[in-house]
Amino acid sequence: MTVDPLSPQICTPPQLAERLRGGEAALLPTDTLPALAACPEHAGQIWGLKSRPAGKPLILMGAELEQLLPLLGEPWRPEWQTMAGQGWPGALTLVLPASGPVVEALNPGSNTLGLRVPACAQTRALLRLSGPLATTSANPSGRPPATTAAEAAACFPHLPLLGPLPWPQAAGVASTVLAWSASGAWQVLRAGAVMPPGIAP
Repeated sequence: MTVDPLSPQICTPPQLAERLRGGEAALLPTDTLPALAACPEHAGQIWGLKSRPAGKPLILMGAELEQLLPLLGEPWRPEWQTMAGQGWPGALTLVLPASGPVVEALNPGSNTLGLRVPACAQTRALLRLSGPLATTSANPSGRPPATTAAEAAACFPHLPLLGPLPWPQAAGVASTVLAWSASGAWQVLRAGAVMPPGIAP
């Protein structure tokens, strides 16, 4: 499937931010893989769109660290600041202790939240307008992730896409996921596109 760059489903950042705030889901580029996204208060639809198991959480993506800090619901630790400084913007997801309505929307019944700042200027421009978004890979659950705008649109043809097209070339590999453990150390949940210094895969 090709995506017509003149399609009304191709939206500028202001247009797409308005549609997202209105409750729609959308398709975005990142530096790793295309993303399926929605505002946190409308994130519940993503599980249905993907036929995603209810126990699999979503990631909160922001334009910069300062945009994410108020939504964690927990004090920000120096160790987290150091790791964010090494990996953001970039292909690194940090799973941190969290509380409040955003974690309940993205990871129901849990007390952790995955955070990421992507190294994709196009999507960060959108995030500055829309606010942080709940995200996941743009594919039905159990199928290979989309790697291009055309593949993402083929999976979800009724959803708007962030323009302009073509999207920037992405790595095609998912982000590395590090979780902060109760013992005060980083645990690798998924080895992906990057590995920060001092972290053993």
